[in-house]
Amino acid sequence: MAITSANQLELLQTAEAVAREKMIDPDLVIQAMEDSLARAAKSRYGAEMDIRVAIDRKTGRATFTRVRTVVEEDAVENYQAEVTVAQAKQYLSDPKVGDEIVDEVPPVDLGRIAAQSAKQVILQKVREAERDRQFEEFKDRKGTIINGVVKREEYGNIIVDIGRGEAILRRNEKIGRESYRPNDRIRAYVKDVRRETRGPQVFLSRTDPQFMAELFKMEVPEIYDGIIEIRAVARDPGSRAKIAVISNDNSIDPVGACVGMRGSRVQAVVGELQGEKIDIIPWNPDQATFLVNALQPAEVAKVVIDEEAGKIEVVVPDEQLSLAIGRRGQNVRLASQLTGLDIDILTEAEESSRRQAEFAERTKLFVDALDLDEFFAQLLVAEGFTNLEEVAYVDLDELLAIEGVDEGTAEELQARARDYIEEQNRKATEAAKAMGVEESLFDFEGLTPQMIEALAKDGVKTLEDFATCADWELAGGWTTVDGSRVKDDGILEKFGMSLEDAQTLIMTARIQLGWVDPSEVETAEEEETEEEETEE
Repeated sequence: MAITSANQLELLQTAEAVAREKMIDPDLVIQAMEDSLARAAKSRYGAEMDIRVAIDRKTGRATFTRVRTVVEEDAVENYQAEVTVAQAKQYLSDPKVGDEIVDEVPPVDLGRIAAQSAKQVILQKVREAERDRQFEEFKDRKGTIINGVVKREEYGNIIVDIGRGEAILRRNEKIGRESYRPNDRIRAYVKDVRRETRGPQVFLSRTDPQFMAELFKMEVPEIYDGIIEIRAVARDPGSRAKIAVISNDNSIDPVGACVGMRGSRVQAVVGELQGEKIDIIPWNPDQATFLVNALQPAEVAKVVIDEEAGKIEVVVPDEQLSLAIGRRGQNVRLASQLTGLDIDILTEAEESSRRQAEFAERTKLFVDALDLDEFFAQLLVAEGFTNLEEVAYVDLDELLAIEGVDEGTAEELQARARDYIEEQNRKATEAAKAMGVEESLFDFEGLTPQMIEALAKDGVKTLEDFATCADWELAGGWTTVDGSRVKDDGILEKFGMSLEDAQTLIMTARIQLGWVDPSEVETAEEEETEEEETEE
């Protein structure tokens, strides 16, 4: 096909038709045509030439030009597209590096292969423009619910027509065994909108916890207006869910508002979620109270919170155990997701048994270490003493407060405890030195000989080794594996080492070694303090 006056206007008409059909800017289509014609012209005149095409937006006339750029004398790499300053003088009066020499060249006749290539370039450019338009249109819809029509199913994934584009609902984002047929209407949550080189850019979900939250926002006007807030959501898609709500208006019951008259509001959400049972729970800033609410319908006798480990122990009556755990652990798992804490469920009998075991263990420690009779050792444990350090270094008055303990007995107890600790420290020091621990670690303030022995057993034998440790390696921590929290034991955890203490010791070691500038640490701490004050 030759670019002649007969088909010049046809170019503009084609561009407008394609732009209308794909809902994109006609100028983008014309630019694609210019690129395709330039590529075809290069195959005719030579691939090394810089051939450019400009299509007049009013007449449709295509102008073909050859462009040569002026470069330094010794910088010419492509003789077809570059000229030196001296060579350019015959074309330009005062040529400078960077100037361009533009010559019009005759239009080319597009053969069958060149025309096909030009068509492919136009289609590619149009597809790119279409994807950009779709991304710009839907990027702000992320985190909302969208309605669509099922177009087809591909390997278990559902392709959904969402008006000006397509979206994909992946197999693992469907609830249970949901199945759809073409032309079925579908409602889903826009989980992500991404730029992709090919295929759908809008990713939908019906299993995301926020899908349920958005459904409640649609059904409950008080949530939409901000009177009631959704603070947490946990789902076992298609089976059961828990949602925590709080009211900013004391006169409005958040749970009642979400349930609606005769359960009308919650039933609308349940119907959309394929019968998923929903527990609506009042949120509470007090963790223990919130957890008791989250474990409904089970009754809770006692809650013990370990904030440092992010762990909670819940004690329930024996007959409530199966209800608290739920079918296949569902109830406690959802309560854990809702609160963000690891939950251990114990019966009253199990807790009693464990406490008895701890009591017996501490009693034996005092009997063996302090050479006491069992009754006196039990008395110490009953008064709250858990280890020898507490006995050795506690204020004397605390020991005198124990019934039957006079000043002489108290001083003897402390002397025995200190002697035992010193002997243990001596043995630990000898063992650590035998394992090759350097003096730099012994001289470091904050580590006891028994801690140093434990570090040596784990391969930490110098101050440099200690400075490379992570805080959780020393104090222990929790990691999430396959949705469940797993305990990581710390080297110094048995000595009561907290994460904060571990961070301080490690940073002190790094400063002593000159790895960290103390002023930088102070600046970081000041900034952190300012951020906390701002948040408050």
